[in-house]
This record gives sequence, C-alpha cells and structure tokens, in this order.
Amino acid sequence: MSSTLKKLLIAMLGSVRDLLPIVLVIVFFQFAVLQQPLPNIGQILLGVLFVIMGLTFFIHGLEQGLFPIGESMATAFARKGSLFWLIAFAFALGFGTTVAEPALIAVAEEAAEVAANGAMIDATEAAKLQYADGLRYTVALSVGLAIVVGVIRILKGWPIQWFIIGGYMLVVIMTMFAPKEIIGIAYDSGGVTTSTITVPLVTALGVGLASSIRGRNPMIDGFGLIALASLTPMIFVMVYGMMM
Repeated sequence: MSSTLKKLLIAMLGSVRDLLPIVLVIVFFQFAVLQQPLPNIGQILLGVLFVIMGLTFFIHGLEQGLFPIGESMATAFARKGSLFWLIAFAFALGFGTTVAEPALIAVAEEAAEVAANGAMIDATEAAKLQYADGLRYTVALSVGLAIVVGVIRILKGWPIQWFIIGGYMLVVIMTMFAPKEIIGIAYDSGGVTTSTITVPLVTALGVGLASSIRGRNPMIDGFGLIALASLTPMIFVMVYGMMM
C-alpha cells in the first residue's frame, strides 16, 4: 500500500469518527424522541457517504497542498526580506480567499434577497447583485487588511489580545449607531468569512511566517490571524450599512 493511499484511508477513518457523533444524535432523536423511521433511508445513507468522502478529500487536500504551499510561500517572502511584497501577498491572500468563500457568497445573496423584500433596495436583479457584490467585496477588503495587520503584528511581536479587545470594543460602539437591519448580517459575516478556503491558507501563512522569523514562537505568534479576520468584517459591514 502506497503512503498516499494509507494517509487517505487514515483521513477517511478520521472523517467517520468526526461524523459519528452527529449521526448518533440524529438517530437518537429520530427514533427515541420523534419515534419515526428515517425518510428516504437510501438517499440519506448515500448523502452520508458523500459527506464522508468529501470531508476526507478536503482534509487530505489541505494536508497535501494548501498548508505546505502557504507555509513555504510565507517562509520564502520572509527570507526575501521585502516588506512590501510580504504585505502585498498577505493582502492579496486575504482578499482573494474571502471573495471565493462559498459561505460568504451564500450569505451575501440571501442578504440581498431579504433587503429587496424589505424595500431597502430595488427588487431588481441588478440591484440585488450590486448589493451582494458590495457586501462581498467589503468583507474581502476587511479580511485583506486584517491579514496585513496580523502579519505586521507577527513581525513586530505585538501581543494579540490588545487588538482583539480594542476591536470588539469598537464593534460594540458601532452596534449602537449602525442600522439595525445590517447588524445581524455584520455579525454573521465575521463567522462565514473564516470558512473552508480562508482558514487553511491564512493559518499556514501565520505559522510559516512565525516559524521563519528568529525570536518568534509559532504557537504564540503564528496563530491569531483568523481572529482578526473574523473581527474586521463586523466593523466594515456596519460601515457599509451606514453608507448605503
């Protein structure tokens, strides 16, 4: 058995183990509480199989591709010694991964639909598309800037807690003044932003950068970029709501 196939099987077993509690919860409530048989049992089993396979290939792909490329590029930029290109790479990585984030696309489209139904914007496809794109690019811009701030923090060795405390204080203050229709969207944007595409590459960037700089601890300095990437969309989306 090749090492790649062995790693794939190990990842599949891990996926089964991770999904087992969810399956047990569903089965318990379906049979013990609702006391009803599962509808379309064949379709459900096929769906569970697809979820296991998808999760397996996703995790294996992260380990084989995204994590190594993120860490190697961060190390290469650090060794190159060019702050401009490192900052440019950090911003482009945060912006690009966020724009392509499936969860953010779904939330932006749903927000545009609700805004149209609530007469906040015109109920035309062009208006809804403009609103959704504006929301997406606002979040992407905020994440790009957050990754830049996180990279500078790693370079300087600044403690992350002051960024988080100050950022959430600003979120609380802005919540008092932002339109109530945008507050929920802003808070959700911070969560959906850090999903399947953004998290692996940004995490690899932080760990790789901290590992390649003398005096930096990857465990202490390498993590925290995701926290910043979750925080800034809330601020920027509330500003976006105030300007609309």
